[in-house]
Amino acid sequence: MTTSPKHAYESDERVDIEHLRTYVDVLDDVLEYARERDYKGWDYGDGMSSRVLLSIPIDNRWFNLAVQEFIKRSPINVRPLFLVEQRRNFKGISLFAMANRTRAQLANWFDGGDDARAYLDDAASLTEWLVANQAKGYSGFAGSHRHVIQHISGRNGPRSGIPHSPNVVSTSYGVKALLAGREFDPDYPDIAKTAVDVMLEDLNYRLKDDGAVMDYYLSHPKDSYTLNALAIGARLFVELYDHFGDEELLERAEKVYDFVAAKQTDCGGWYYREPRSASHLSMDNHHNGFIVECFQRYEQLVGSGRYDETTARGLDFYAQELFDGDGAPNFDEENAYPRDIHATAQGILVFTYAGQYDRAERALDWALANMYEPDEGRFYFRKHRFYTKRMTLMRWCQAWMAYAIAEYVATRLVGEPTHGYGIDSLRTRAETP
Repeated sequence: MTTSPKHAYESDERVDIEHLRTYVDVLDDVLEYARERDYKGWDYGDGMSSRVLLSIPIDNRWFNLAVQEFIKRSPINVRPLFLVEQRRNFKGISLFAMANRTRAQLANWFDGGDDARAYLDDAASLTEWLVANQAKGYSGFAGSHRHVIQHISGRNGPRSGIPHSPNVVSTSYGVKALLAGREFDPDYPDIAKTAVDVMLEDLNYRLKDDGAVMDYYLSHPKDSYTLNALAIGARLFVELYDHFGDEELLERAEKVYDFVAAKQTDCGGWYYREPRSASHLSMDNHHNGFIVECFQRYEQLVGSGRYDETTARGLDFYAQELFDGDGAPNFDEENAYPRDIHATAQGILVFTYAGQYDRAERALDWALANMYEPDEGRFYFRKHRFYTKRMTLMRWCQAWMAYAIAEYVATRLVGEPTHGYGIDSLRTRAETP
C-alpha cells in the first residue's frame, strides 16, 4: 500500500452545508431520472444499433459511417425515428455505481442517513451488473460499449447483437467501480485485477519511445495512439497498484505516463492522437481533462513529484484555454462551440481535484443555468452558438454529471479528492500505516 493522503480525513467546517445541499438536490434529481429509466438510454455513438439500419441489406463501411454520423450530429434527436435501442452503457453504469455509492455516504450530512439504503442498493446492483455484463471471451475483466461503433479503421463488434469488444476507457472505469464497491463483494478487487491481462494481451501493451502504449480498442490503427485513452489506462495500473501493492503495476503505469507526458505540447495541452494528423480533433476539452485528471490521480496515490510540472502545465492550459471565465466550456483551444455537457462534467472533476473550487462551481453553475431542465432532472447534450441540442444521452449527460456533482460535494466536505472511491476510502487510507 502507498502512503496516507496529504490531508487529514476531516470535514471542512468552513463549507456551507446549505449551499452544498442545493447541488445534492440536483444530484438526487439526476439519479432519479436515471433510476426511473433503469439507467438505460441513448448514447453518443449508438447509431449502428438502429433497427432501421440493421434492416437494410447493405453492410458497407462508408454507408454505416454516414448513418451513424448523421444520427450523432443531427441538430435534433432522430434516434426515435431510426429506432435506436436504449441500452445501459458499461462506462455509464460504472459512473452511476460510484455516484450512488458516494450519494449514500453523503446521506450522513444531508439526510440524517435516512436515504442511504436506496442509493447503496443501487450501487451494489449496478456494480454486480458490470461483472455479469463484462466483455466475454478475453483475457480478463473488460468493459465495452454495448453498441457497435463503426470506425474508418473497422468496427468494434458484429453488425448486430451486443458486441463484446473491450476498450481501455470502459474497462478502466469498470475497474474503478469494482474497487470502489469492494464492500459489496470481497472478490471484486481480484476480478478487477484481471483487467491487467486485457491491457497486456488483448489491447497489446508494448514499449514505445522510452515509454509504453496500448490500443484504445481492438481495431485501433497500429500507427497512431489515442493519448487520453493511454492516460486512463495508466490510471488503471496505478489504482490497482495502490490496492495490491504490486510494484510491477506501478512500473507499467509509469511507462505509459512517460509516453503521454512526452507528447505534451509547448502550450501545455495534448492533441487527441499522436501523431496529430491521425484525428480531426485538436486539443479538445474533455479529452485534455481526462489526461490532467489521470496525472492528478498518480500524484495523489504515489506522491513522487515525477509529473508535477506536467500536471501543472496541463492544468494551466486546461483552465485558461478550455474554459471561459464564467465557467462555460470551450470545445477546444480555438473554438468555443459547441459547448458540451461532458466537458463541463470533466471540468468539475479536474478543478475539484485541484482544489480550485471556485472554478468547479462556476462550471457547475453555468451548466445549471444553460444545460439543465430542472423540472425533469436532466442535462442537455450540447449548446451551439444559435441553438441547443436538448437531447439527453444517459451516459454522456446524466452519468457524467451525477458523478461530477457527487465528487464535488464529497471532496468539499472532507477536503481530499475522492476520485470515485467515496468518503470512506479516505478514512481507510488515512488509517493505513
